[in-house]
Amino acid sequence: MIRKYIAERRSWLLLLAVVHLLPLFIASIDVSIPLMPILYSTLLSSMVCIVFLVARYYKETKFIKQLEAWDHTCGPESLKEAGSPFERVVEESMSAQALHYKSEASGHLLLLEQEKDELTAWIHEVKTPLTAMRLVIDRLTEESAKSKLEYEWLRIHHLLDRQLHQRRIPFMENDLYVESAKLEPILFQEIKDLRSWCMQKRIGFDVSLQAEQVLTDAKWLGFILRQILTNAVKYSESSDIKVSSCEENGHVVVEIQDQGRGISAKDLPRIFERGFTSTTMHQDSAATGMGLYLAQKAADSLRIRMEAESTYGSGTTFRLLFPVANDFDVMMGM
Repeated sequence: MIRKYIAERRSWLLLLAVVHLLPLFIASIDVSIPLMPILYSTLLSSMVCIVFLVARYYKETKFIKQLEAWDHTCGPESLKEAGSPFERVVEESMSAQALHYKSEASGHLLLLEQEKDELTAWIHEVKTPLTAMRLVIDRLTEESAKSKLEYEWLRIHHLLDRQLHQRRIPFMENDLYVESAKLEPILFQEIKDLRSWCMQKRIGFDVSLQAEQVLTDAKWLGFILRQILTNAVKYSESSDIKVSSCEENGHVVVEIQDQGRGISAKDLPRIFERGFTSTTMHQDSAATGMGLYLAQKAADSLRIRMEAESTYGSGTTFRLLFPVANDFDVMMGM
């Protein structure tokens, strides 16, 4: 800070030096002027100036030191009151800027809330014709057309469902209801919804649930399973998807194993990143890169640890490690 202060006040310091040295220079070239009194006077004034500069240094740098140590997450009101007119100008400018940004941020948040509410309302409105479409599809007798329409209906349904949950995830903690839930009905409901797609691709399910109860929110667990099972069906052909559960060290573990195309080693660390699709199948325009990202976000809020293992060309295994009661006690501060 001393170096910065000297650099800031160097013009004043140079002026003081010239003012003190000028009488000495004149006395040295004019023999009629006694040198000792001038030297004595210059020494005294120099000492007064040094004391003055030290006092001004501590006074003038006090506010600057506060700015350097200022926590930028707090407002300017956390700073102590400015002591000089210039410092007050800085403080007032910072306060006005902070107020302006707060006002802008509030406006943006309000717009985002409105967009979220409008999109949520739109999704619910679209679900009405989707339900009607489902009834029409169920009445069809031609199996080929029926299976194709069911597949397209399922895609639209899952895209709308994903968009709805994407909007809800930032406020997910407000919607959680953690309880000891039965795993089987949640899993079977998700499998049932994929039935027509699985029949079309000749995919079956091998389910073995040794651990039947999990500590979670049933609705959000269904969403997580939906994303994993949808991917498993999407990238598999004429094979079985194995779903099993067991207990390990007091935690329930659910494994979902498919025999699909698998994930390459370089892609595996990135599968939970927002928007990431694939480097090996980058031309796949149907992939959005959002399913596993949203599933991971929901799992984090539920204290579920998601892991994935895969060998490219041989399939993928997802593991869900469920929490115990103490984990939720820590999360809720109980």
